[in-house]
Amino acid sequence: MDRATTRVGVLLGGLSSEHPISMKSGHAVAKALSDRGWNVVEVEVGRDLPQRLLAERVDVAWIALHGRFGEDGCVQGLLEVMGIPYTGSGVRASSVAMDKIATKRALQHCSDVRQARDVVVERGAPVPDVALPVVVKPAVGGSTIGVTIVRTAEALRDALATAFHLDDRVLLEEFVEGDEITVAVVDGKALPVVAILPDSGFFDFEAKYTKGRTRYVCPAELPPEVAALAQRAAEAAFSEIGCVGLARADFLIPADGRPVFLEINTIPGMTETSLSPMAAGAVGVSFGELCEGLLLGAHRMEPEHRP
Repeated sequence: MDRATTRVGVLLGGLSSEHPISMKSGHAVAKALSDRGWNVVEVEVGRDLPQRLLAERVDVAWIALHGRFGEDGCVQGLLEVMGIPYTGSGVRASSVAMDKIATKRALQHCSDVRQARDVVVERGAPVPDVALPVVVKPAVGGSTIGVTIVRTAEALRDALATAFHLDDRVLLEEFVEGDEITVAVVDGKALPVVAILPDSGFFDFEAKYTKGRTRYVCPAELPPEVAALAQRAAEAAFSEIGCVGLARADFLIPADGRPVFLEINTIPGMTETSLSPMAAGAVGVSFGELCEGLLLGAHRMEPEHRP
Protein backbone atom coordinates (compact mmCIF):
# COMPACT_ATOMS: atom_id res chain seq x y z
CA MET A 1 0.00 0.00 0.00
CA ASP A 2 1.24 3.45 -0.90
CA ARG A 3 0.53 6.25 1.60
CA ALA A 4 -0.01 8.94 -0.99
CA THR A 5 -2.29 7.07 -3.39
CA THR A 6 -4.21 4.63 -1.17
CA ARG A 7 -7.52 6.09 -0.02
CA VAL A 8 -8.12 4.86 3.54
CA GLY A 9 -11.71 5.04 4.75
CA VAL A 10 -12.00 4.98 8.54
CA LEU A 11 -15.47 3.61 9.26
CA LEU A 12 -16.94 5.10 12.43
CA GLY A 13 -20.23 5.77 14.19
CA GLY A 14 -22.54 3.07 12.96
CA LEU A 15 -26.00 1.90 13.91
CA SER A 16 -25.44 0.38 17.35
CA SER A 17 -25.86 1.73 20.87
CA GLU A 18 -22.06 2.09 20.94
CA HIS A 19 -22.13 4.82 18.29
CA PRO A 20 -20.57 7.53 20.55
CA ILE A 21 -17.65 5.29 21.53
CA SER A 22 -17.07 4.36 17.90
CA MET A 23 -16.92 8.04 16.95
CA LYS A 24 -14.11 8.56 19.47
CA SER A 25 -12.21 5.52 18.22
CA GLY A 26 -12.62 6.51 14.58
CA HIS A 27 -11.53 10.12 15.07
CA ALA A 28 -8.42 8.95 16.95
CA VAL A 29 -7.49 6.36 14.31
CA ALA A 30 -8.06 8.80 11.43
CA LYS A 31 -5.83 11.40 13.06
CA ALA A 32 -3.10 8.87 13.80
CA LEU A 33 -3.06 7.61 10.21
CA SER A 34 -3.18 11.14 8.78
CA ASP A 35 -0.26 12.14 10.99
CA ARG A 36 1.71 9.26 9.48
CA GLY A 37 1.05 10.51 5.94
CA TRP A 38 -1.92 8.37 4.89
CA ASN A 39 -4.68 9.72 2.64
CA VAL A 40 -7.61 9.33 5.08
CA VAL A 41 -11.32 10.02 4.89
CA GLU A 42 -13.72 9.51 7.78
CA VAL A 43 -16.85 7.61 6.73
CA GLU A 44 -19.70 7.84 9.23
CA VAL A 45 -21.61 4.60 8.78
CA GLY A 46 -25.34 4.58 8.02
CA ARG A 47 -27.69 2.66 5.75
CA ASP A 48 -26.08 4.37 2.77
CA LEU A 49 -22.63 2.89 3.44
CA PRO A 50 -22.18 1.27 -0.01
CA GLN A 51 -22.87 4.57 -1.76
CA ARG A 52 -20.54 6.43 0.62
CA LEU A 53 -17.71 3.99 0.01
CA LEU A 54 -18.06 4.41 -3.73
CA ALA A 55 -18.42 8.19 -3.57
CA GLU A 56 -15.32 8.53 -1.39
CA ARG A 57 -13.35 6.10 -3.61
CA VAL A 58 -12.27 4.06 -0.60
CA ASP A 59 -9.48 1.58 -1.42
CA VAL A 60 -9.17 0.05 2.06
CA ALA A 61 -11.38 0.28 5.14
CA TRP A 62 -10.11 0.73 8.70
CA ILE A 63 -13.09 -0.50 10.75
CA ALA A 64 -13.52 1.47 13.98
CA LEU A 65 -17.10 0.32 14.59
CA HIS A 66 -18.32 -1.22 17.84
CA GLY A 67 -21.43 -3.34 18.40
CA ARG A 68 -24.11 -4.54 16.01
CA PHE A 69 -23.77 -4.00 12.26
CA GLY A 70 -20.08 -3.16 12.61
CA GLU A 71 -18.36 -5.63 14.88
CA ASP A 72 -20.61 -8.60 14.14
CA GLY A 73 -19.62 -9.47 10.57
CA CYS A 74 -22.25 -7.42 8.71
CA VAL A 75 -19.93 -4.66 7.48
CA GLN A 76 -17.16 -7.18 6.90
CA GLY A 77 -19.43 -9.16 4.57
CA LEU A 78 -20.44 -6.03 2.69
CA LEU A 79 -16.80 -5.04 2.19
CA GLU A 80 -15.93 -8.51 0.90
CA VAL A 81 -18.75 -8.36 -1.66
CA MET A 82 -17.52 -4.91 -2.73
CA GLY A 83 -13.92 -6.14 -2.93
CA ILE A 84 -12.64 -3.60 -0.40
CA PRO A 85 -9.89 -4.86 1.95
CA TYR A 86 -10.55 -4.15 5.63
CA THR A 87 -8.82 -4.33 8.99
CA GLY A 88 -9.48 -6.93 11.64
CA SER A 89 -11.30 -10.22 11.77
CA GLY A 90 -13.41 -11.68 8.99
CA VAL A 91 -17.12 -12.41 8.85
CA ARG A 92 -17.17 -15.69 10.77
CA ALA A 93 -14.86 -14.68 13.63
CA SER A 94 -16.61 -11.33 13.99
CA SER A 95 -20.03 -12.95 14.15
CA VAL A 96 -19.01 -15.60 16.68
CA ALA A 97 -17.10 -13.22 18.95
CA MET A 98 -20.01 -10.77 19.02
CA ASP A 99 -22.31 -13.47 20.40
CA LYS A 100 -21.33 -14.38 23.97
CA ILE A 101 -23.13 -17.72 23.81
CA ALA A 102 -21.59 -18.70 20.47
CA THR A 103 -18.17 -17.68 21.78
CA LYS A 104 -18.50 -19.84 24.89
CA ARG A 105 -19.63 -22.85 22.88
CA ALA A 106 -16.82 -22.39 20.36
CA LEU A 107 -14.28 -22.42 23.19
CA GLN A 108 -15.84 -25.09 25.40
CA HIS A 109 -13.31 -27.77 24.39
CA CYS A 110 -10.31 -25.42 24.51
CA SER A 111 -8.31 -26.57 27.54
CA ASP A 112 -6.42 -23.29 27.88
CA VAL A 113 -9.63 -21.26 28.26
CA ARG A 114 -11.40 -21.66 31.61
CA GLN A 115 -15.05 -20.59 31.62
CA ALA A 116 -17.75 -19.98 34.20
CA ARG A 117 -20.83 -22.23 34.18
CA ASP A 118 -23.88 -20.78 32.47
CA VAL A 119 -27.54 -21.17 31.56
CA VAL A 120 -29.14 -19.76 28.39
CA VAL A 121 -32.68 -18.34 28.60
CA GLU A 122 -34.84 -17.73 25.53
CA ARG A 123 -37.43 -14.96 25.37
CA GLY A 124 -40.75 -16.21 26.75
CA ALA A 125 -39.22 -19.08 28.72
CA PRO A 126 -39.88 -19.35 32.46
CA VAL A 127 -37.37 -17.83 34.85
CA PRO A 128 -34.88 -20.62 35.57
CA ASP A 129 -33.99 -21.83 39.02
CA VAL A 130 -30.31 -20.90 39.30
CA ALA A 131 -27.86 -20.53 42.15
CA LEU A 132 -27.27 -16.89 43.07
CA PRO A 133 -25.45 -14.66 42.54
CA VAL A 134 -25.40 -14.73 38.73
CA VAL A 135 -24.43 -12.28 36.01
CA VAL A 136 -27.22 -11.61 33.49
CA LYS A 137 -26.03 -10.67 29.99
CA PRO A 138 -27.76 -10.18 26.64
CA ALA A 139 -26.19 -12.62 24.18
CA VAL A 140 -25.12 -9.84 21.82
CA GLY A 141 -23.79 -6.43 22.80
CA GLY A 142 -20.84 -4.61 24.24
CA SER A 143 -19.71 -1.93 26.69
CA THR A 144 -21.47 -3.90 29.48
CA ILE A 145 -24.82 -2.48 28.27
CA GLY A 146 -27.68 -4.50 29.75
CA VAL A 147 -25.41 -6.50 32.07
CA THR A 148 -26.53 -6.93 35.71
CA ILE A 149 -25.08 -8.73 38.71
CA VAL A 150 -28.05 -10.39 40.43
CA ARG A 151 -27.93 -11.36 44.10
CA THR A 152 -31.64 -11.91 44.89
CA ALA A 153 -34.48 -13.83 43.24
CA GLU A 154 -36.58 -10.65 43.07
CA ALA A 155 -33.86 -8.83 41.12
CA LEU A 156 -33.51 -11.66 38.60
CA ARG A 157 -36.80 -10.89 36.82
CA ASP A 158 -35.89 -7.22 36.42
CA ALA A 159 -32.43 -8.10 35.14
CA LEU A 160 -33.88 -10.51 32.59
CA ALA A 161 -36.36 -7.87 31.42
CA THR A 162 -33.50 -5.40 30.95
CA ALA A 163 -31.47 -7.91 28.96
CA PHE A 164 -34.45 -8.99 26.83
CA HIS A 165 -34.84 -5.38 25.68
CA LEU A 166 -31.57 -5.93 23.83
CA ASP A 167 -31.71 -9.56 22.70
CA ASP A 168 -33.96 -12.61 22.36
CA ARG A 169 -31.43 -14.79 24.20
CA VAL A 170 -29.90 -14.08 27.58
CA LEU A 171 -26.88 -15.64 29.26
CA LEU A 172 -27.01 -16.34 33.01
CA GLU A 173 -23.44 -16.86 34.05
CA GLU A 174 -22.04 -18.06 37.36
CA PHE A 175 -20.77 -15.05 39.33
CA VAL A 176 -17.00 -15.18 39.76
CA GLU A 177 -15.46 -13.04 42.48
CA GLY A 178 -12.16 -11.63 41.32
CA ASP A 179 -10.19 -8.80 39.76
CA GLU A 180 -10.77 -8.01 36.09
CA ILE A 181 -7.93 -7.98 33.60
CA THR A 182 -7.71 -7.72 29.84
CA VAL A 183 -5.21 -9.07 27.32
CA ALA A 184 -4.85 -7.58 23.85
CA VAL A 185 -3.63 -9.89 21.09
CA VAL A 186 -2.04 -8.60 17.89
CA ASP A 187 -1.52 -11.04 15.04
CA GLY A 188 -1.79 -13.96 17.44
CA LYS A 189 0.71 -12.64 20.02
CA ALA A 190 -0.48 -11.48 23.43
CA LEU A 191 0.57 -8.07 24.74
CA PRO A 192 1.17 -7.33 28.45
CA VAL A 193 -1.80 -7.80 30.77
CA VAL A 194 -3.79 -4.72 31.83
CA ALA A 195 -5.37 -4.69 35.31
CA ILE A 196 -8.78 -2.98 35.54
CA LEU A 197 -9.51 -1.41 38.94
CA PRO A 198 -12.94 0.33 39.00
CA ASP A 199 -13.85 2.37 42.08
CA SER A 200 -17.26 0.69 42.19
CA GLY A 201 -15.91 -2.83 41.99
CA PHE A 202 -17.90 -3.49 38.79
CA PHE A 203 -16.53 -2.48 35.39
CA ASP A 204 -19.87 -1.27 33.98
CA PHE A 205 -20.60 1.38 31.34
CA GLU A 206 -20.08 4.31 33.72
CA ALA A 207 -16.84 2.86 35.07
CA LYS A 208 -15.58 2.37 31.51
CA TYR A 209 -16.41 5.79 30.14
CA THR A 210 -16.42 8.21 33.10
CA LYS A 211 -13.03 9.80 33.62
CA GLY A 212 -11.48 8.96 36.96
CA ARG A 213 -13.89 6.12 37.80
CA THR A 214 -11.42 3.35 36.93
CA ARG A 215 -7.66 2.93 37.34
CA TYR A 216 -5.62 0.84 34.92
CA VAL A 217 -2.22 -0.75 35.53
CA CYS A 218 -0.06 -2.12 32.71
CA PRO A 219 1.72 -4.44 33.07
CA ALA A 220 -0.69 -5.74 35.71
CA GLU A 221 0.81 -6.48 39.12
CA LEU A 222 0.24 -10.23 38.90
CA PRO A 223 2.43 -13.24 39.64
CA PRO A 224 4.26 -14.04 36.38
CA GLU A 225 2.64 -17.46 36.16
CA VAL A 226 -0.87 -15.95 36.40
CA ALA A 227 -0.10 -13.36 33.72
CA ALA A 228 1.29 -16.12 31.50
CA LEU A 229 -1.90 -18.18 31.94
CA ALA A 230 -4.04 -15.20 30.90
CA GLN A 231 -1.87 -14.47 27.87
CA ARG A 232 -1.96 -18.11 26.79
CA ALA A 233 -5.74 -18.20 27.18
CA ALA A 234 -6.12 -14.98 25.16
CA GLU A 235 -3.95 -16.36 22.36
CA ALA A 236 -5.91 -19.62 22.39
CA ALA A 237 -9.26 -17.81 22.17
CA PHE A 238 -7.92 -15.58 19.37
CA SER A 239 -6.78 -18.63 17.40
CA GLU A 240 -9.84 -20.82 18.08
CA ILE A 241 -12.32 -18.09 17.09
CA GLY A 242 -10.22 -17.26 14.02
CA CYS A 243 -9.47 -13.63 14.82
CA VAL A 244 -7.20 -11.47 12.67
CA GLY A 245 -5.26 -8.31 13.49
CA LEU A 246 -6.24 -7.00 16.92
CA ALA A 247 -8.59 -8.51 19.48
CA ARG A 248 -8.86 -8.15 23.25
CA ALA A 249 -9.87 -10.88 25.68
CA ASP A 250 -11.28 -10.08 29.14
CA PHE A 251 -10.85 -12.25 32.22
CA LEU A 252 -11.49 -12.41 35.95
CA ILE A 253 -8.80 -13.59 38.35
CA PRO A 254 -10.40 -15.50 41.25
CA ALA A 255 -8.63 -16.47 44.47
CA ASP A 256 -7.06 -19.59 42.94
CA GLY A 257 -5.21 -17.46 40.35
CA ARG A 258 -6.57 -19.31 37.31
CA PRO A 259 -8.08 -16.77 34.87
CA VAL A 260 -11.77 -17.14 33.98
CA PHE A 261 -12.61 -16.03 30.44
CA LEU A 262 -15.36 -13.44 29.96
CA GLU A 263 -15.37 -12.50 26.27
CA ILE A 264 -13.23 -11.53 23.31
CA ASN A 265 -13.69 -8.24 21.43
CA THR A 266 -12.67 -8.16 17.77
CA ILE A 267 -12.79 -4.34 17.57
CA PRO A 268 -11.82 -3.02 21.00
CA GLY A 269 -11.72 0.68 21.80
CA MET A 270 -9.07 2.56 19.85
CA THR A 271 -8.23 5.92 21.34
CA GLU A 272 -4.76 6.77 22.60
CA THR A 273 -5.90 6.02 26.16
CA SER A 274 -7.78 2.79 25.34
CA LEU A 275 -6.61 -0.48 26.84
CA SER A 276 -5.19 -2.16 23.72
CA PRO A 277 -3.02 0.87 22.79
CA MET A 278 -1.99 1.04 26.46
CA ALA A 279 -0.75 -2.54 26.30
CA ALA A 280 1.01 -1.90 22.98
CA GLY A 281 2.70 1.13 24.51
CA ALA A 282 4.09 -1.06 27.27
CA VAL A 283 6.19 -2.89 24.65
CA GLY A 284 7.22 0.30 22.83
CA VAL A 285 4.56 0.38 20.09
CA SER A 286 3.02 3.83 19.70
CA PHE A 287 -0.65 4.43 18.94
CA GLY A 288 0.19 5.52 15.40
CA GLU A 289 2.36 2.45 14.82
CA LEU A 290 -0.42 0.19 16.07
CA CYS A 291 -3.02 1.80 13.78
CA GLU A 292 -0.70 1.64 10.79
CA GLY A 293 0.30 -1.96 11.47
CA LEU A 294 -3.34 -3.02 11.51
CA LEU A 295 -3.93 -1.12 8.27
CA LEU A 296 -1.05 -2.90 6.57
CA GLY A 297 -2.60 -6.22 7.61
CA ALA A 298 -5.95 -5.43 5.94
CA HIS A 299 -7.32 -8.28 3.88
CA ARG A 300 -10.24 -9.29 1.69
CA MET A 301 -11.75 -12.55 0.52
CA GLU A 302 -11.07 -13.20 -3.14
CA PRO A 303 -14.18 -13.97 -5.24
CA GLU A 304 -14.83 -17.66 -5.91
CA HIS A 305 -15.63 -17.04 -9.54
CA ARG A 306 -14.27 -14.51 -12.00
CA PRO A 307 -16.50 -14.04 -15.05
